[in-house]
Amino acid sequence: MLTLEEIKTEVDKLANILGVPASNLPTYGYSQQTGHPHVEIDSQGYYYAVFERGHIVKHHHTTDIDELLYYIFADVTFELSIKYELTHRIKNQDSRRIWFEYQVRLLTMLSPQWGLRETREHESILAQHPFHDTTNEP
Repeated sequence: MLTLEEIKTEVDKLANILGVPASNLPTYGYSQQTGHPHVEIDSQGYYYAVFERGHIVKHHHTTDIDELLYYIFADVTFELSIKYELTHRIKNQDSRRIWFEYQVRLLTMLSPQWGLRETREHESILAQHPFHDTTNEP
């Protein structure tokens, strides 16, 4: 099992590939602020969590470092993809078309398996909530 410092080193290496600032990365061993993700470890494994106003809004537990890194970078690339879509928006097109594609591209840069995993996540979302493009027709 990796230490918090070793996890931070791995996260920082991957973040550098994407040019992600430290402010977009989790804290380690403590929660910095409401809504900001953090990583903890204990004898049972790794934890990735986000608390909002005293409530858990996201909590993942794993013993696999690759899985922990995926959780971290799925969130990081989500934020990057939302910002990317805002600057590349196409009128009348469901914004997820751009952000889903961009997020998968970013994750694939870090790990092809993560890109495939996120593609499956998006497919699951779209099965329940398909793309909804609009038109200018009356």
